[in-house]
Amino acid sequence: MILSTGPVLRTMQQTAFPTCHCHMNRTAPQTWNQRLLLLLTAIPMLDFTDVCSSCPELRKLHIYMTEGWPASSKGLPAYMMPHYQVTLFIALLVLAASVHSDSQFYLPIDCDDIYRHDNTSSSGVYTIYPGGPTTPLHVYCDMDTDGGRWTVFQRRMDGSQSFFRPWAHYKTGFGDVAGEYWLGLENIFLLTMRKKNELRVDMEDLDGGKASARYSSFSIDSENGGYQLHLGSFDGGDAGDSLTNHNDMKFTTYDKDQDQWTSNCAQHYLGGFWYNNCHMANPNGMYAPHNTIGFENAHIIWHAWKGWNYSLKTIAMKIRSVAKCTCTH
Repeated sequence: MILSTGPVLRTMQQTAFPTCHCHMNRTAPQTWNQRLLLLLTAIPMLDFTDVCSSCPELRKLHIYMTEGWPASSKGLPAYMMPHYQVTLFIALLVLAASVHSDSQFYLPIDCDDIYRHDNTSSSGVYTIYPGGPTTPLHVYCDMDTDGGRWTVFQRRMDGSQSFFRPWAHYKTGFGDVAGEYWLGLENIFLLTMRKKNELRVDMEDLDGGKASARYSSFSIDSENGGYQLHLGSFDGGDAGDSLTNHNDMKFTTYDKDQDQWTSNCAQHYLGGFWYNNCHMANPNGMYAPHNTIGFENAHIIWHAWKGWNYSLKTIAMKIRSVAKCTCTH
């Protein structure tokens, strides 16, 4: 007997739900049917080494597969039971493969997954799957700084990429992941939807001085919510806090104004960012030496460290999972 995985794969291609990590999106489905679909779409992407294997959905699956489906009207319709039993059987086989072996089903969501799968991994470009198995994404993983496991979503280092770009570019991402790049708002949303993450910002001045800023949590809303920024508390770092002023702001580009200013901050400060009215940090501003452009504070700025009109040599924004195994009903 040959079991086709077609329906399962088509479902995974068409649907992107949060995985069964401890941190679940605020809008995660609550009905059993929806939560079942959530799990089925998530299984192929999971490495359960540091994920909650005791999640309620997994316990339900085990009980239903071994003891039968519930008679409650809240369960699936009776005529659909055989189909979903077969589908679940296939899904559990995939789950077992991803948990207990280094098989083709190991699809990391972020650099944290990569490191936990192989803690000898070095810094460099890797492939992750925050949007599912059909949408691989190249990213730079920082495996050296402060214990590693950092997924870098923004990096400036030499001015090789223009960051004065339209909404469409900031949504999908641009640049070279081996150099300067922006990972894409949609990809950042998927990453922060699936796990709770902390944020680190590393920077360097023109004289070789280095500094960092750390924040307890970092996530953004979907495009429908303007990719609004949700930032935790400032956790320290000698660069100081220049980002709290941007908390709760929606993302603005020169062709999509969502800031708090009467004009467009992105147009005036030559970047794209979670501008307020307008900024205390401008990491996506113009890469240029001092006094070479005719706009005030349009450089790559982190005000708390170097003040206004000082253009940083490098800056990188990166996130790392802080999820712990505390799944609850």
